[in-house]
Amino acid sequence: MTEHAHSHGHSHSHAHGVAPDADRRWLRSALILLTAYMAVEVVIGVVAQSLALISDAAHMLTDAVSIVLALVAMRLAARPARGGYTYGLKRAEILSAQANGITLLLLSVWLAYEAVERLISPPKVTGGLVLVTALAGIVVNLICTWLLSKANRSSLNVEGAYQHILTDLFGFVATAVAGLIVLTTGFERADAIASLVVVALMLRAGTGLVRESGRIFMEAAPTGVDPDALGERLAATDEVVEVHDLHIWLITSGQPALSAHILVAPGGDCHKVRRSLQELLSGEYGIGHATLQVDHVGEQGSPDDVLTLSPRPDTGPGTGTGPEEQTGHCEDAHGPVHRSGPHRR
Repeated sequence: MTEHAHSHGHSHSHAHGVAPDADRRWLRSALILLTAYMAVEVVIGVVAQSLALISDAAHMLTDAVSIVLALVAMRLAARPARGGYTYGLKRAEILSAQANGITLLLLSVWLAYEAVERLISPPKVTGGLVLVTALAGIVVNLICTWLLSKANRSSLNVEGAYQHILTDLFGFVATAVAGLIVLTTGFERADAIASLVVVALMLRAGTGLVRESGRIFMEAAPTGVDPDALGERLAATDEVVEVHDLHIWLITSGQPALSAHILVAPGGDCHKVRRSLQELLSGEYGIGHATLQVDHVGEQGSPDDVLTLSPRPDTGPGTGTGPEEQTGHCEDAHGPVHRSGPHRR
């Protein structure tokens, strides 16, 4: 095999908009403020018999837990890769984000049940106390929302904590409105209705976090990246004959990665092609972590065999190109094949 018959290229660059130490500082400040106010709100909620205040306090507890999880995950993710964890513990942040989403969903189920009960049999609610406490809660959550907005929200981990607090802010607004209604009209079911508004917000935020973290765990392509279109773009590059075994995934939020097997026309400069493709991936798609295996057509078998790494459109018994008659290097093709010009995938 010639010197360039089997070459691997790898480029790696990651950007982080805010320093990790700064992220932790913003999160710790929000945690201290939330915990202090949560303790006060629980006492007032019990005294005022307000489910809206108690639900807000419960949500603030999950806010605090989400920030603690985020801080722990950031510590774990910062550890260098070693042993069997070849990517390190970077996905600890995604586990934290998923835990945040699941707690939002579970808490929303409990609060929905309690709110429906209170709609049927509303208790006596002290509207003035609810209103004052909710207004104070709005101020506290505005400060916490601002603190977390200063951190790196491209991290799904930080975004999970941010969504918790932002949802809590909207919940306090709904609670304040409910307190005002109870105070001015005596309509006590407004408290339970405000709880249902909080539930809807929690369901929305929780579903989004679980879906996005699930995509990362399932190795889905980053949102906004079409693997087929990207494969066609790579295959259209000069001297590239075929692209296959193309995989695009996220190591963790904000860190896309790609691997692919590239076949280059006989006599083509495979090293130049690899550099060109890596520049294209980094410049046009923001994929700085790319591993490319580049080979010349014909160096793994006959020219007819090397292009049968996945079944051809006309494969079948007796054609000479059926799966049992192919001699390509890959018995189990991974994904579609991309070639320049019109072709079936």
